[in-house]
Amino acid sequence: MKKIECVIMDWAGTSIDYGCFAPVAAFIESFKQIGVNVTPAETRAHMGLTKIEEIRALFAIERVEAEFRQKYAHIPDENDVQECYKRFQDVLFTTLEDYTDPIPGVVDVIAGLRAKGIKIGSTTGYTKSMMDVVIPSAEKKGYKIDACVTSDNLPGGRPKPYMIYQNMCLLDVPSRFSVLKYGDTIADIREGVNAGVWSVGVVMGSNELGLTGEGVRNLPMGELKCRMAKVRDRMYAAGADYVVDTIAELPMLIEDINERMAL
Repeated sequence: MKKIECVIMDWAGTSIDYGCFAPVAAFIESFKQIGVNVTPAETRAHMGLTKIEEIRALFAIERVEAEFRQKYAHIPDENDVQECYKRFQDVLFTTLEDYTDPIPGVVDVIAGLRAKGIKIGSTTGYTKSMMDVVIPSAEKKGYKIDACVTSDNLPGGRPKPYMIYQNMCLLDVPSRFSVLKYGDTIADIREGVNAGVWSVGVVMGSNELGLTGEGVRNLPMGELKCRMAKVRDRMYAAGADYVVDTIAELPMLIEDINERMAL
């Protein structure tokens, strides 16, 4: 009988860094250093891609390109992308370890899934050198995975499926039907769809919702529910099989998927 044998987690906004703030802050600051403004909403619209691809996407925004052209008298080219990416990395590495707190519920749920024999993989828009900072810091705080795959030395990052396939190789999971991809961005959802695995989005703590824990608590309930509904709609429109509010729903969802496959 087919069943879920592997859950592949995203990192920032899914398992750590509630609200996905580390990369947002670094993108804004790196563009600010070259005299160009990008907004949190603009950075979040492309979150989940590799970080250099996100910089290319930000430069391609008509307003951002026009602001750059007015300042430098040329359209941003690959040299400008690489320079901005270097600045991004410099900023990110100074703060990255500060954004490795596990999202509430993640440590206990993942431990429970592992106790049931489910393997825990992961994919990310961060590079290997970035994850060399994130992984040990998260482990000290109780969050441990069985495999982490970055897009380094692969044909591409999200939404391409290669990081998921590499997880399957590393963890010896032979069937895509036994894999569940769990993430907080539209790129995560599309990565799962393109890999042909179960694709599940999470709302609370996500890049798509873009709120701190305090921001969630302070928002009027009607406004919060409205924003959550919009996130769910975007994730389902991107192809998600399921969307949950928090990771607490994941174990029961896995049981439901197993029953669905059994039928």
